[in-house]
Amino acid sequence: MDTPPHKKQKVSDYVEAKPSAWTDSDDANLEVSLATDKRRRKLRDELLEDTVDGRDYERRLRRQFEKINPTPEWATNARSRVRGTAAGKRPRTSTDSEEDEEDEEDAVGLDSLLAQTSSVIAQRRAKVLAQGSLSIERLRDANLSAKAEGEVKVVQFHPSPQVPILLVASADRRLRLFNVDGHTNPHLQTLHVPSLPFTNATFHPSGTSVLLTGPRPFYYTYDLQTGTTQRSPRGLWGTTFANTPQAAQDGSMEICQFDQTGSVLAVAGRRGQVHLVDWRAGGGQVVGSVKMNSGAKSLWWSGDELMTLGEDSEVYVWDVGQRRCIRRWKDEGGYGSQIMAGDRQGKHLAIGSKIGLVNVYGSDAVGSTHDGKPKALKALGNLTTSITSLRFNHDSQLLAIASNVKKDQMRLIHLPSLTAFSNWPTSSTPLGHVTSVDFSAGSEYVAVGNNRGRVLLYHLRDFSAL
Repeated sequence: MDTPPHKKQKVSDYVEAKPSAWTDSDDANLEVSLATDKRRRKLRDELLEDTVDGRDYERRLRRQFEKINPTPEWATNARSRVRGTAAGKRPRTSTDSEEDEEDEEDAVGLDSLLAQTSSVIAQRRAKVLAQGSLSIERLRDANLSAKAEGEVKVVQFHPSPQVPILLVASADRRLRLFNVDGHTNPHLQTLHVPSLPFTNATFHPSGTSVLLTGPRPFYYTYDLQTGTTQRSPRGLWGTTFANTPQAAQDGSMEICQFDQTGSVLAVAGRRGQVHLVDWRAGGGQVVGSVKMNSGAKSLWWSGDELMTLGEDSEVYVWDVGQRRCIRRWKDEGGYGSQIMAGDRQGKHLAIGSKIGLVNVYGSDAVGSTHDGKPKALKALGNLTTSITSLRFNHDSQLLAIASNVKKDQMRLIHLPSLTAFSNWPTSSTPLGHVTSVDFSAGSEYVAVGNNRGRVLLYHLRDFSAL
């Protein structure tokens, strides 16, 4: 069926609007309260701000509207072409224009995002954050265009600051990818894996694929560039598990962690075993294992050394090449330690417990560079229920801690002072049961997944300018 020809836009449609020819002088005398109305509170620049004049109120309304309804990409591109022509660039022919219009009407695809070489939003220079109050802004939910059915299991940003992709893995056995632009956050793709109730999803350190794992002795990988999905190869475990139904139930890949190069995948097994999977050939063969005295609760890599946390609150440091323990120490207090995470620089290590305490250690706890038992810099007691999420931001100024046991159990820690920010989040911030937290590669955004299938998105103003 023939479709009517595409209506050409006039140049006047692309140029920016001129200043208003008439203004109301009464606007300057009008006073509007931003604090008394719930819908107007989001217009405030500061928490305690209240009354503004009419002109300022109009400006803020316009800013909020443009944030929710940004200029379409095709219009922005067209506007740039008009300006380029005005600056003396070659005028486009009708053929060029028709081809460009067809390209502009295409949705931003995953391929184009992966091929980007420049950051999507303007990053600011590294800034030393002050303790006390955090400059943060609530945005539209990251997954509003394709909400999850059931609990969000994992949220994770792509490791490259040039690729604004967020993965969301949920209890409906679906992986969804979003282009996080801070405005509409368009949905890119959905992957459904009926055979795997995945509880973990992570980008490969190279950023080219996603690993999906769960309470099964197999995994799936999703290639971002080709869009293909592969199940783990037969014989992955060799003789690690016997070929029986009970062994299949015992096998789990829920707790796993890539090393920083993506060459080795560590997988927590049963009875203290931690298996090492060679990933250099594209995935999959167990090449060795190490064994603790108790079951593994959490894994973390410090350079090429593997750190493992046991059910007895002991931390082991392993030389994976020689398959031997080179350091061992116990978490202070031993309050049922169950989750461990470190920062990228090797400056901090955090261990969360069942009673809500989080011990934060310095560099003397990371890897094997120091001997003996490290002393915690501070035991954070901001939460009172079991810690289920720990995440450092890219420059080790922030630490997110959360618990999924009760509603709104999340705090953001200012690491230099080891104190929680007072303004966000608080016990009244409507987060729901927080199931996963992650910072974007440059800390421009923080995403918070909850048990109702939502991914709340916030903009950290100190790290970027939208």
